Amino acid sequence: MTAFRIFLGAYFIILVAYTLVVGMNHGWNLLPVFFGDMMAMNWAGQFNLDFMGFLCLSALWVSWRHEYTPGGLALSVVAFFGGVVFLAAYLLYATSQANGDMKTLLLGPGRANS
Repeated sequence: MTAFRIFLGAYFIILVAYTLVVGMNHGWNLLPVFFGDMMAMNWAGQFNLDFMGFLCLSALWVSWRHEYTPGGLALSVVAFFGGVVFLAAYLLYATSQANGDMKTLLLGPGRANS
C-alpha cells in the first residue's frame, strides 16, 4: 500500500504541475479542444474518447462506492471533470481511511462492513 500511495502522491504533483504549465501557455478552455479533436476523427480524438471512458468509470465507481448519496453524486461530478488529479487525491484519502483493507477501499465502508 505504501508504494501505491507514493505513486499517487507523485503522480498528483507531476500532473498538477504539468496542468498549470499547459494552462498558462495555452489557456484554460479545454473543452472545445477536447471535443474538437473527437469531432475531427483523428488519433487525438480517439485518445480523448478512450480517456473519457475512464473518466466515466471513475465517476461511476466513486458514486457507487458512496452508495449514490448526494455527496457521492457530487464527488462523481468532480471525479469526471477532475480526472486523475481528483482520483489520486481521493485514493490517498480513501487508502488512509481504509487502513490497508482493500475490501473497504474498493467497496466503501458501508458495503465492506455488511
